[in-house]
Amino acid sequence: MKRISSAQTFFLKKIFPLLWVCVIVTVCVLALLQDAPTREPLAFIVPAVLLVTGIYVYRKAIRELADEVHDGGDFLKVRRDGEEETIPLANIINVSAATQMNPPRITLKLAKPGRFGDEIVFSPQKPFSFNVFAKNPIAEDLILRVDAARRGSVRR
Repeated sequence: MKRISSAQTFFLKKIFPLLWVCVIVTVCVLALLQDAPTREPLAFIVPAVLLVTGIYVYRKAIRELADEVHDGGDFLKVRRDGEEETIPLANIINVSAATQMNPPRITLKLAKPGRFGDEIVFSPQKPFSFNVFAKNPIAEDLILRVDAARRGSVRR
């Protein structure tokens, strides 16, 4: 099986949030260590806003990402939070790719909800390109293969 999800997903889901909080705590501690008369309220307001913004972005864009997605030909093996599920391509009714996001995302809409619900979201591997508008080859390949699998399952 070939891995089609990004290897950076672990960093984005586990390491980066920890680094984000560490930087914010460090800024707050440095602000507290200043002399009392020179403490600025802005030194605490800005980190608080950054913390809330970071939590919001994490919940909306990163937490839902699958940890790993492997391509098995006529199925995808998805792993998220220690659980694993095999999804036949014929069970996917839509493949959408958002390449202008960071990280880029592919969303798979399922005909029959599985262990992870009716949508699977993952960050695909991305080949290096200077063209920021380039389509993701993994998404394009999945679109064609899902269509072929759905047509094959309808003809039975």
